[in-house]
Parts: sequence; structure tokens; C-alpha cells
Amino acid sequence: MSDATHRPVRVSRRVFVQRSALAAGVSAMPGIVPARLLGSQAPSNRIRVGQIGTGRIGLSHDVPGVIRSGLAHIVALCDVDSRRLAFGRTRVAQLAAKGGLPAPDVQVYTAYAEMLERSDLDAVVISTPDHSHAEIALAAVLAGKDVYLQKPMTMTHAEGVLLRNEVARTGRIVQIGSQQRSWGPDEQFRKAVEFVRSGRVGQIRRVEVGLPVDPTAPDAPEGPVPSNLDYDRWLGPTPLAPYTEQRVHSQKVNPDGTPDVDSRPGWLRNEAYCLGMITGWGAHHFDTAHWGMNLEHTGPSRIEGRGEFPPSDRIWNVHGAYHVELTYPGDIRMTVSDRFPNGIRFIGDEGWIFVSRDAQAQTASDPVSDKPGALQPLETSDPRLLDPAGVRVELPHSTSHHRNWLECVRSRQTPLAPAPVAHRSNTACILSWIAMKLQRPLAWDSQAERFVDDPEAQAMLSRPERAPYGAGRLLAGRPAVAP
Repeated sequence: MSDATHRPVRVSRRVFVQRSALAAGVSAMPGIVPARLLGSQAPSNRIRVGQIGTGRIGLSHDVPGVIRSGLAHIVALCDVDSRRLAFGRTRVAQLAAKGGLPAPDVQVYTAYAEMLERSDLDAVVISTPDHSHAEIALAAVLAGKDVYLQKPMTMTHAEGVLLRNEVARTGRIVQIGSQQRSWGPDEQFRKAVEFVRSGRVGQIRRVEVGLPVDPTAPDAPEGPVPSNLDYDRWLGPTPLAPYTEQRVHSQKVNPDGTPDVDSRPGWLRNEAYCLGMITGWGAHHFDTAHWGMNLEHTGPSRIEGRGEFPPSDRIWNVHGAYHVELTYPGDIRMTVSDRFPNGIRFIGDEGWIFVSRDAQAQTASDPVSDKPGALQPLETSDPRLLDPAGVRVELPHSTSHHRNWLECVRSRQTPLAPAPVAHRSNTACILSWIAMKLQRPLAWDSQAERFVDDPEAQAMLSRPERAPYGAGRLLAGRPAVAP
């Protein structure tokens, strides 16, 4: 599409019919496991997975994670960038060959709805920009597919409520990519949470969460839409905006002729598509903090924050430096700031435990914290707090988040990062962003999931959706589902 802002969007009859079915709430019966997944361990009964998004996270993390699990075949790929899509097909074949697997028969799609029509597709992995998470995940759930969804779960709180409720209604297995719950091989996050929940630091009083920031830069000039990119579909439910590579992702080609899928994409720094590091890495660290506090199904009652923001009309306009204070049940105070080392510190009456990813980054272009102590995976005020003897709380062990999800697709058990838990941690991130914007104390009713007597803050829990896209349109006309 050479000029997606002026050319009308063409929707095939198949896609139109499927969207109409989704809007009417037609979905597969929940909890049904295809017969081929039962019985022997023959390769023919591997889970058939479609990968939606063949960019940085998709090809460097999600595709390898699914293939290395040994439980699934990737049989379909989808992306709105045809160049990346073709490269994704090559990458899948390379990884399969490296693992000693037969060459896969991979079909490619530029429209996710066409992929979801396949009755032989059991599950999908969604590795797209944040602003499209809710629509694609909700469509997949309504189409009867199990889902691995990259974090943050949704861009807005309202989308999170829709998705969480439909997952509960349909019984689909949904794992959010909060892979610190499966961080290996040392499993330091699980161990830290076990120590904290076993009382090693005494009564938790405070939690400190350190996150990096993304820098801003001057705007790049507007340019023509690349012929390999369906820009209108990439924008999805967000407002129309002039195309520039700085807004989307790299269109550079490596010396070997492959597309550049490893550099940090520009959309991570624009608030139409991502809220910045407060949700980017915040989704990981808030999840670990909630896990450690044993408050995974609730949230804060009070939030106060401040943040530095570039001019809103700049392309890279996500927050810079920030400081947020949240109050949780039990009067636990959580402080989130770019001034802390990248990680989570649990502070109690009898000491503290700090946990981080150490020197490991998920992708080569991830920012690295330069704060002292940021590269130590597990620290404590007293080494005796990390003695494994006598740990009272033992949590599920996992060193592969994708394998945990696929095992649950087979067993229909709850995965380590299910939608209700991920929605709560993502909500705390979004509330922090709202507090940073408004820069005044906010009261939050975690049970009702709404701000107390604050219409301005309440309005920021949702966003308008540009037709014909958006999660809300998939459920238009249907009665709301209780959580």
C-alpha cells in the first residue's frame, strides 16, 4: 500500500464474515482440546501455533520459545510488513532445522482475521505493538484460540476489563508474557518471591521498583509509506498520523539482505502506541512486586506521581524521568522511580531482598540501567535471608514461559501469568501513568475498578477507537460480562 492514509481499506468477504461473527459473540466451545493433542507423544499431536507479529520480540523471543518447547509447530505467520513476514518464514525454518525438526509448512497472512479462520489452528502468539494487543487477543479468544500475549496485556484499562472477562467466559488459556515468572536458569524472581512470602524480610513495609527510561529526539520528516507496509492496518484503532519510520519500526536492510528486526522500534516512544517504560518494563516489575506482596488480585488504593513529558505533538513523546508512590492493602508503600536500580526491592521489618535480571536483556536493543547494583540478580541486607532451608512458600517452577503456556494448553490448567493477574499489574502501571500526567493524588477503588470522585482521571481509563478497528467493536451490541 503506497499511501495508506488515502487508499481505502479492502476487506475480503472472508474477513468481513469473520468480523461479523466475532461481533456477534460467536466462539468455539471453551475448554475443548483437539483430538490430535491427546494420546501418544508423536510429533503429529503437537500444538499448531500461529505467530502474529514478526518483529523484534516475535522473532528473537517468542518464535524461538515456542519451537524450543518441543510441544508445538508454528504453522502460520502474520504481519502487516510483508518484508518482515517473508523473513519470519525463513527464521522459523532455520530454527526448526537447528532443533532437528522437519521443515515446517508455514502459511503467511497480512490480516490476522484470515489466520484466525483456520480450524486447524489451536493457538496464537501475539507479538505486536501495544496498541493492537487488545483487539487481536480478543478476536483470537472469540475464535476459540488459546493465546500467548506479549505484555503489557492491553493499552488501556477498559480494554483489559473486556479481555479478562471474555477469557473467563470462553475458558481459553491465555498467558501474558510476564516471563520473569519463568526466568531461568537461576529462577531468581521465583526464589525472591518465595523468600519474601515466607517472611524472610518480616512484615513488608515498602517496595521499591526501578525502571529505565527511553530518550526523546527531534521529529523525523514525513515520508511515503513503504510498499511492503500496510500502514492503515498497523495504525489500527489509533488516529491517522503521517508516516515516518521513526513512528513505526525500522525499514533498514542488513548487509546480508535481511530486514532489520533487532533495533528498538520507534512506536515504543509514542503515547498513541505505548505509554513508555511505566508499562513497557513496568508490566514485568509490577507483576513481580504484586507476586511478592501476595496481592495479585487487587491493587493500590492511592496513587500520586510526577513525570517529565516531551511536548505531546512530538513523535517520541513518552515520559522521561518520573516518581510514583502507590499505597497497597496493609499500608504497603510502593515507590516506582527511574532513580532506583532496575529491579524490585522488598523492604520489611527484618531486612530487604532485591531482585533483577542481572546482565540479561530480552533483546539486544533493550535499555540497560546504569544505576549501581542494577546488574546483581539477587541481593539482600543479610545473606542468611537467602538460605533455602525452611522456605514455607513453594511456587511452581518454570524456566520456559512458552512451555508453561503450551503445557497448560494441553492440560487446561491455569498458566503462571493468567489474564486476571496480568490485568491487575497492568492496571497499576496505567494508574501510575495517569498519576504522572495529572500530578495530583488519586484515590482508586480496586474492587469497583474506578477512580473515586475524579471524572478527569476516570476518562483516561479508555480511549476512542478508529473504525473499523478496536477491541470494543468486536463486542458491540453484546451485554457486558461481569468479572
